[in-house]
Amino acid sequence: MPSSRDVVFVDGVRTPFGRSGPKGLYAETRADDLVVRVIRELIRRNPNLPPERVDEVAVAATTQIGDQGLTIGRSAAILAGLPKTVPGYAIDRMCAGAMTAVTSVAGGIAFGAYDVAIAGGVEHMGRHPMGEGVDPNPRFLADKLVDASALSMGMTAENLHDRYPAVSKQRADAYAVLSQEKVAKAYADGKIQPDLVEMGIRTAEKGWGLATADEAPRPGTTLEGLASLKTPFRPHGNVTAGNSSGINDGATGCIVAARDVADELGLRPKMRLVSYAFAGVDPEVMGVGPIPSTERALRLAGLSIDDIGLFEINEAFAVQVLAFLDHFGIPEDSDKVNPYGGAIAFGHPLASSGVRLMTQLARQFAERPDVRYGITTMCVGMGMGGTVIWENLA
Repeated sequence: MPSSRDVVFVDGVRTPFGRSGPKGLYAETRADDLVVRVIRELIRRNPNLPPERVDEVAVAATTQIGDQGLTIGRSAAILAGLPKTVPGYAIDRMCAGAMTAVTSVAGGIAFGAYDVAIAGGVEHMGRHPMGEGVDPNPRFLADKLVDASALSMGMTAENLHDRYPAVSKQRADAYAVLSQEKVAKAYADGKIQPDLVEMGIRTAEKGWGLATADEAPRPGTTLEGLASLKTPFRPHGNVTAGNSSGINDGATGCIVAARDVADELGLRPKMRLVSYAFAGVDPEVMGVGPIPSTERALRLAGLSIDDIGLFEINEAFAVQVLAFLDHFGIPEDSDKVNPYGGAIAFGHPLASSGVRLMTQLARQFAERPDVRYGITTMCVGMGMGGTVIWENLA
């Protein structure tokens, strides 16, 4: 058994992200069917990969009940038509679920336990709102382990504005407008469509349809429009629906492999995993999580922030991205940061978002052979951050 092998990202796809709710794209579509569609598309797009060579299917969901339960990595693999010899499992690290699915199978590949794996995530927040069915231990508050605000993501974002007074509501709104503009341009330039898999949808009212594009982006968003939005988490606060990610449904998936096995099978890897790290922070300011996780990942890789040429940061809230950029001295309008826009426009179906970041980074790497290293990073509910550093193979 080899001591350690290079791990590569071969390919990634996702469904279009829908708006949650009774009128959303996937209101009457099952969560597991979203995952099935992604797995089938990965196999279709990579004909050199015999399905029986997939050694593991790791799929994340934050709310693991109903059509997101039943060890969804295994159940979706069977439903997708993979050989029944292919095992699978489910993962929960809230927003960083898909990211953790990738790092978990990557560790197994590096160790030699797997050659090839499929990793991804799904969240149908319309069917399963965040926190559905959970029963937080009363000791969290009774023993003052966390502040009451720690259990509301929007409140944690308001807390972050308190901690970073330089991040004003005006800056957060301006960043949100920039994200919407970047997504509109990326769509216009055809950058997003190659990694979207069309999803058949059906509603009792309208019959059959096809989801072909993200539902959440709001092109034409203006600063004036955002300035008038309510601040639901605090009177006269800073966090609004406009400078936060939405409540969304969608699924993502990717193929991760040992580099030598990818070469053997004739797969074309897009990037190599260099290092990854997760870190815990005070749950009351969970948005600060990507700062220590990125510092740790850089340390493990022997790199500095100046070595990183592209950043894919999940935009749970504008304040969280701006706090990260301020900490590392990166301008918020830098062309290194979320070149195609981010979750404020695309949406953030919790456990699926990590692989969206990776898929977009891989696409940017192909355009930018001058960039050697890139980062995918995100904040995580309950006070965590996750970061993966990638090397460009283009």
